[in-house]
Amino acid sequence: MVNISDDLCFADEFPESDTEQAAPWKVIIADDEEEVHAVTHMVLDNFTFEGRRLHLLSAYSGQETQDLIEQHPDTAVILLDVVMEEDTTGLEVVKYIREQLGNQFVRIILRTGQPGQAPERQVTMEYDINDYKEKTELTAQKLFTTIIGLLRAYRDLKTIEKRRQGLKQVTTISTNLLKHQSLPQFVRSLLLHLSTFLQLESTIDQASPAHHVGLVMLYREETCSVLAGTGAFKELGGTPASEDMSPELQRIVHHALEKKHSLFSTTFYLGYFPTKGGSQYLIYLQSHTALSPIDQELLQVLETNIQVAFENIELNQEIVETQRDVIFTLGEVIETRAKQTRQRVKDVATYAHLLALKAGVEEAQADLLKMASPLRDVGILGISDAILHKQPPVSDEEWDIFRQHPSVGYEILHRTKQPILKTAADLALHHHERWDGQGYPQGLQGEQIHRLARILQIAERFDELACQPFPPETDKQHHLRTVLTQERGAQYDPTLVDLLLEHLEEFIDLHQTLILSTHEKKLDHSPGVMNDENHPKKHR
Repeated sequence: MVNISDDLCFADEFPESDTEQAAPWKVIIADDEEEVHAVTHMVLDNFTFEGRRLHLLSAYSGQETQDLIEQHPDTAVILLDVVMEEDTTGLEVVKYIREQLGNQFVRIILRTGQPGQAPERQVTMEYDINDYKEKTELTAQKLFTTIIGLLRAYRDLKTIEKRRQGLKQVTTISTNLLKHQSLPQFVRSLLLHLSTFLQLESTIDQASPAHHVGLVMLYREETCSVLAGTGAFKELGGTPASEDMSPELQRIVHHALEKKHSLFSTTFYLGYFPTKGGSQYLIYLQSHTALSPIDQELLQVLETNIQVAFENIELNQEIVETQRDVIFTLGEVIETRAKQTRQRVKDVATYAHLLALKAGVEEAQADLLKMASPLRDVGILGISDAILHKQPPVSDEEWDIFRQHPSVGYEILHRTKQPILKTAADLALHHHERWDGQGYPQGLQGEQIHRLARILQIAERFDELACQPFPPETDKQHHLRTVLTQERGAQYDPTLVDLLLEHLEEFIDLHQTLILSTHEKKLDHSPGVMNDENHPKKHR
C-alpha cells in the first residue's frame, strides 16, 4: 500500500482557476458621536490585512450594537464606546456579547472619553475585553497598530477553532465511513462527508455551501469509471470517467494515476487510494473558494482512514463473494438432490430480491434474502433418497417424513449468529407454509409466516410458471396473471401477489434477460422426486 501522506504532491504545475475575492474583515464602530465614526472611517479607509480590506459597520447606541453583532456574528473587531445612552452601556454590551450570544471570537476594544467613570484596571479584570484605550491616546498610527493586533488574534482564534472542528469532523467521518460494507453506499457517504467537511468555513463564516463538486472514480484493468458524483457531476455515476469531463480534469486524473499519489491545489483536491486488490480509487473535489492550508492539512489526516476504509470494503466484498459462492454451491447440491438446476437457484434469488425491494424491504435485508434463499431446502439433505426419490404412490408415513425437512433445515441453520444463515433458517422453516394455514410444518397462516419467506414463495412460484413450456399461441403474461390470481389469498400473500402482478412485465423482462445471459435454462420437474406439486395429498 502506498503511503498517501508521504507521496502528497502540491499541484503547482496546474493552473489555478479564478477564486472569489477574499471576504473583508468586519469591524463595528460603536459610538454615539458622529465625529468618531467619520474619523475612524478616514483613518481606516485604505486599510488591508493579509489581502483583505475592512468592512466598517456603524452603531450609535448599545441596542444598535447588539443588533449588529447578532446580524454579523463573524465580526472580527468592535471599537466600543463605554458611555453611550448610559454610563455603562458599553460594559453591558460586552456582557451581552460574551454571555448571552456566547461569541468568544470577536475582539473588543473599549474606547472612552471619560476614563474616571470606568477605571481601566477594574474594567479589564471584570469584563472580557481585549484592550482599553482613552480616545485621546488613539492616534491614527496607534489605531492602525491596534487593529492589526486584534485581527491577528481573531484570525488565530478562528484557525484554532477550525482545526478543532476539523479534527472533530475527521473523527466523526472516519467512524461513519468504517461502518459501511457496501461500496456504493460507502462512496455516496464519502462524497457527502467530504463536501460537508470542505464547507467547514461556511459553518463558521457563513460562506456559500454550493461551491463544492466531487467525483469518486475507480481505475481497474485499464478502465476508469465514475462510482458517484455530486454537484455538476451528480448524474455521472456509473458512466466511463471520460464522459462529460473537461480535458483539464482528465489531465489531472491521468497525472495522479501516472504519479501514483494525491494532488493538492488551492481549488481542487484529488486523492489517490490504491488497494492491495489492484484497484485504484480517485476522489476529486473542486471548490471555487480556495482550499485553505488547514483544509489541506485535515484532508491529509483523513486520507489514512479513507485508505483503510477502501481496503475494508474490498476485503468485505471478497468475504461476501466467497460466502455467496459457498452458499450457491451448497444450494446447487441441494437442488441437485431435488433434480433442479443451479440456474434456478440463482434466478429465484434474483426475483426474490427484486420483489423485496418493490415491497419496501430495506436494501440490506433484500440482499440477505438473495444470499440466503439457496439454502431454503437444506433440510432435504436429512431425507433419505428412498423417500425423496420415491415414485407415487407415497404413504402417509413417508409424506410426513418428507414434511419434516423444513424443521430439519431450521435446526441445521438457526444456531449461528451470522445474519445470512439466520435468515436462511427462517426461510427454511417458513417457505412451505401457506397463507391459508394449510402448509407445513407448523400450519402457520397469514402474517405469522416470515415476510421474507412469503416473498420467496412467490418468487419461486413465478420462476416455476415462467419456465414452463408454452404453446406459441399462448399469451404467457395472461397465463401467469391467471394462475397467480387464482392462488392469491390461498397459497400466497395476496398483497405480495398483487405487487408482483403490478410489475409483471418487469419480472418477465428480467426472466428473459436471465435466459439470454445463460443461453439456456432447463427445469426438470421429474415425477420421481417427491415435492408439493406431485404429491396427491398436497391440498389436504
